[in-house]
Amino acid sequence: MRIVAGDFKGRKLETPLNNDIRPTSEKVKEGLFSSISGNLYDAVCVDLFAGTGNLGLEAISRGAAKCYFGDNSRTSIDIVRRNVAHCKAEEWSVVYFGSYEKVLNKIQEPVDIFFLDPPYQEGLYEHCFELIRDLELLAEDGIIVAEHATRDEFPEEIAGFVKLKDRKYGSQTFSIYG
Repeated sequence: MRIVAGDFKGRKLETPLNNDIRPTSEKVKEGLFSSISGNLYDAVCVDLFAGTGNLGLEAISRGAAKCYFGDNSRTSIDIVRRNVAHCKAEEWSVVYFGSYEKVLNKIQEPVDIFFLDPPYQEGLYEHCFELIRDLELLAEDGIIVAEHATRDEFPEEIAGFVKLKDRKYGSQTFSIYG
């Protein structure tokens, strides 16, 4: 898995040896970032359920000002830290270990882009959206990008956020809310 475009283009990212983490493929990532490119420059991002840090590092590479990475797996956080160091992206990165609730509660500034990619079968999306709303974390023109299985239809509205578009890539879909 590599960074597709921007300052870190071509840098190979570390991935786990097992299937515990499901990183977004380069092809799917390229499609997603093409569809949100207008939101990236100088953006504050959150890569929640970061896994390898793939999405957040791609955002920084393409011009985001900062990314918060959060995960409750020590293995994932160790991989994220190594990938951040490999990209020399420490200046733009904040890495938090802990549950998504703890991570969201630590963020003290408006967020332009949330990347939500929790384990698909855990039923965490709605609570994430509610917490983002309750903590008033989404910037005025911000977006929430929820990656999910294409077979799982997402509603037109979640916790007061309205679906702007869906981007389908085979078995994966990104539903974008604002």
